[in-house]
Amino acid sequence: MSVSKLKKALAGLKENVPLKEWTTFKIGGPARYFLEVETKEDLIEAVKLAKENNLPFFVLGGGSNLLVSDNGFDGLVIQMQFTKYEIKDTKIIAQAGAKLNDIVNFSLENSLSGLEWAAGIPGTIAGATRGNAAAFNGVIAENVSQVEAFDADSFEIKRFKKEDCCFRPKTSLFKQNKSLVILSVELQLLKGEKEKIKELINKHLALRKEKHPLEFPSAGCAFENFIASPEQFLKWPKEFEKFREKGVIPIGFLIEQCGLKGKVIGAAQISEKHANFIVNLGKAKAEEVRELIGLAKSKVKEKFGIELKEEIQQLGF
Repeated sequence: MSVSKLKKALAGLKENVPLKEWTTFKIGGPARYFLEVETKEDLIEAVKLAKENNLPFFVLGGGSNLLVSDNGFDGLVIQMQFTKYEIKDTKIIAQAGAKLNDIVNFSLENSLSGLEWAAGIPGTIAGATRGNAAAFNGVIAENVSQVEAFDADSFEIKRFKKEDCCFRPKTSLFKQNKSLVILSVELQLLKGEKEKIKELINKHLALRKEKHPLEFPSAGCAFENFIASPEQFLKWPKEFEKFREKGVIPIGFLIEQCGLKGKVIGAAQISEKHANFIVNLGKAKAEEVRELIGLAKSKVKEKFGIELKEEIQQLGF
């Protein structure tokens, strides 16, 4: 399809839009085509058109867990601007583009408990659901009761109950099956005391400020924490004993043990504050971030025999 026909079919379509402006990393080249959609119907139409014309597409939410190539993306980026949410008894029904932190504040306003752990997490409810976001012993899978999604293969709108979402640490059915585009999420919460909810939210916000490098652009944690077996602890030095009870090894600890905390390549750095964060010191390139990712993976594998799993999604490579 020609550019003129594409623009006619998709009102508001733009060309060569810098994606660094749409990600928390502030890194990345331009999208060949870029479209902001304000309803799920507009999103569906854009996806259908892309599929029918063999045009690569990517649905963008808050861009908080994304590294975009310096060369950009040679396809259509569809950015979700439908962000409404509403309350029904103790449930919150949120459109895909709603910011997770806004929903946390909305739950506080309505004395609903269950999302306190998510305070301060950037990104959208769709992104949090897709990646099964977790923090401070909380996880979005515990809150999700239903997901509405568009199947880009069958062109059908489907609804998935919690048990059908295949939630596992840092992943879900929607992350594994890229044809499924989340349209809305229903969250089941509990009635609580507003002051206690607020106190817990503030506690988590303070911990984030203390432990995370919020002063620099980043995409959050670069790698998934490692779930270890009891047998593995027998092979590791005594420094690992403090993690035995929970059986989860923080990746920041492993990277730090490899002497990589604070490592800089170009304008990208393994954070001095939290070694599982790679930060943009100013004008970092995507390839500099990828070099640090590769370095961390190789050193941790060499020293501990652990294969790091990337949490950051990459686009355009």
